[in-house]
Amino acid sequence: MKRNIVIADHSELILNGLRSILQPLVGESIVSFSKFAPLKEYLKAAKNILLIIDYTSKGFSLNKVVELKNKYPKMLVMALTPYTNAQTIVQAVEAGIESHIKKECSVQEIKDAFTATSGGTKFFCNDIVAQMRKENINPENISFKSLDPNPVSLSDRELQIIRFIAEGYTNSQIAAIVYLSNHTVNTHRKNIMKKLGVNNTAGIVMYAVKEQMVTPNQFSFKKSNLV
Repeated sequence: MKRNIVIADHSELILNGLRSILQPLVGESIVSFSKFAPLKEYLKAAKNILLIIDYTSKGFSLNKVVELKNKYPKMLVMALTPYTNAQTIVQAVEAGIESHIKKECSVQEIKDAFTATSGGTKFFCNDIVAQMRKENINPENISFKSLDPNPVSLSDRELQIIRFIAEGYTNSQIAAIVYLSNHTVNTHRKNIMKKLGVNNTAGIVMYAVKEQMVTPNQFSFKKSNLV
């Protein structure tokens, strides 16, 4: 079956590089997008899509993949990202991503992943497989979850607290800054985790990074001078 190949990444260098690698395999034009809005618009009229996406790239996220996958369940998705931990990969597969490789992979492995995915077969690069085995995770046991395509509903206060948590502030520090009690901040934290479907601070930080609320180099882990 003929597939329309679409690449989504904020980096023009990555878009052009992937196009040059994959073009000989498809013999047809490959569409690319550096922003989510035009990608979303394009998919409205497209069929038989194989989407190759870096969901960690600026302007993209796993939530956006969930949105697209729920709207176009037959669309195949292959993730090509920088280093990603095993738990994030689990979340990616649950979000509807069929295959996952790293940008550090060889050209041949990228081609192998593309060929497998376009044929309807899951593919995980060797580094990811080794990483997941180390954490006792079998990618074959992970399946797509029918997730709510609507964005997570977070209040302004919850978004503010997420940013503070992602920057390394403790509950007591946050309470001092926003003039709330420790108990109230802790209640907000619990509600945030419930809404995001995570069970620890790392999950909140991951969400903040994916949504570009903070970037990894902003993790300053402030000194405890506000306790």
